[in-house]
Amino acid sequence: MGKKLGEERVHMKIASKIFGEKKPGMTEGYVDLEKYTDTKSGEAAPAHMYVRIGEIQRYEDLKEFTDYVYGGNVLILDFSPIAEEEVLLKRITNDLKKMATDINGDIAGIGNNLMIISPSDVKIDRRKLRGRYA
Repeated sequence: MGKKLGEERVHMKIASKIFGEKKPGMTEGYVDLEKYTDTKSGEAAPAHMYVRIGEIQRYEDLKEFTDYVYGGNVLILDFSPIAEEEVLLKRITNDLKKMATDINGDIAGIGNNLMIISPSDVKIDRRKLRGRYA
């Protein structure tokens, strides 16, 4: 057990050198940029559309995610918790495709365990954008 704990500490030190130490402004792997924005009242102006990352655990979670997209927002959905459950994943994907078609939105896979669902009249460009020097 001691050897395994020591190896974990070494891996954490290596990861912190590569990615930096976790700072107080970080939330679940994302940096909270609010303190860097220049707003006069301290509150950001409301937007017409939001982009949110969601994680689906079971089929019953689907309604909350579809409501978000029906509301005119973009959803990046992490389905890694159910990636091994082929029947459930197929059912959820089919329902999301039907919803995207019904509202004239779009849906596309991103990598292995993510999909993006867009609302009405927002299409997803499936071509990867690369820098000029790539």
